[in-house]
Amino acid sequence: MTKIGYARVSTIDQDFEIQQQRLKAEGCVIVRAEKVSGASREGRTELATIIEFLREGDELIVTRLDRLGRDTRDVLNIVHDCEQRGAFVTVLDPHVSTRGDMGHVILTVLGMVAQMERRFIRERQHEGILRAKAAGIYKGGKARIDHSLIRRLHREGLGVSAIATAANCSRMQVYRILGKLSP
Repeated sequence: MTKIGYARVSTIDQDFEIQQQRLKAEGCVIVRAEKVSGASREGRTELATIIEFLREGDELIVTRLDRLGRDTRDVLNIVHDCEQRGAFVTVLDPHVSTRGDMGHVILTVLGMVAQMERRFIRERQHEGILRAKAAGIYKGGKARIDHSLIRRLHREGLGVSAIATAANCSRMQVYRILGKLSP
């Protein structure tokens, strides 16, 4: 039986060091981490790798359920995929494991709470933006990617992969930005 830890943060500004330390303290011999939204499984390559290599008796450990996902169906699908491989899922805070029958019920309820929390966050954010726009003080979100750098590198003939590396972003983001260019 191998304990495998999974740490996740949503944005590049956040740090998953505390999660990694906690997972190692729990005895995880492997800890995989990524910076990607937990809204869906899309783009979560580290999680996919963990699930793909789980063996019977292994245990996937996360510090909190929202690190695994914020959508109830998604969380339950992840748990199901792990169980199909004979592995267990354990959440440290609050401590819940699929080793017992009640673990499934509790994970379902916690998944629903995480999904509801995500919806509330989006609603509060939207309301705040509307108030700021009405007051004339909304400036928009901070640009995380240098669009002008991407356009310049594209004009210089660099390929999408090279541009993504230079701009420290994904190829998909480069495609999106270049797609906004007029032909």
